[in-house]
Amino acid sequence: MTAAWATSAAAHLEDDHVVVRPMTEADREGVRAVAMDPDIWRYFVSAVETDADFETFFAANLADQAAGRRAVFTIVDKASGAVAGSMSFGNLAEADRRLEIGWSWLGKDFRGKGVNHWAKQLLLRHAFETLEAERVEFKTDVLNLQARKGLANIGATEEGVLRSFNYMPGGRRRDAIFFSVLRAEWPAVAAHLARGPKKTVAHA
Repeated sequence: MTAAWATSAAAHLEDDHVVVRPMTEADREGVRAVAMDPDIWRYFVSAVETDADFETFFAANLADQAAGRRAVFTIVDKASGAVAGSMSFGNLAEADRRLEIGWSWLGKDFRGKGVNHWAKQLLLRHAFETLEAERVEFKTDVLNLQARKGLANIGATEEGVLRSFNYMPGGRRRDAIFFSVLRAEWPAVAAHLARGPKKTVAHA
């Protein structure tokens, strides 16, 4: 690998189901169309409730992308051609070959339909096979049972809870639960993901 992760992490990825591509200004209205749903942000560290909130949120995505702090992706559902949501690479610790997949959300019409599964498969493959990561980690609110099931369903290993990890909107202190996939585990996880999503679990 010759390019730094801050540059090479942001790649155009796709399979038969989804396109996962770096977010740009051209995505603003497509993202807005699915983001104005309070249920998405229930367990996020920031909330999008108003147009002003959305503008702040979208500007932060583009700023993080431009600065190399995150690789922010727009997810497009191939069946409909519509923007389905977003996902990111972040906490890019290239020297330690470690990164996080997170900042993940989907519009209500795309939950429980495999979009999350296929998008995470693409990002995991890129992380291990192109970026040559040794560890890919995920974290979510310990109260977010749906996200925890989704991470278990893609083959990530639950590691534990970091108590009082950060503030949430409204002042609650979130306990964060971590999951990971390691390089040695990737072949088995890849084979598991290739079998497709579980149909009975939302976000799987």
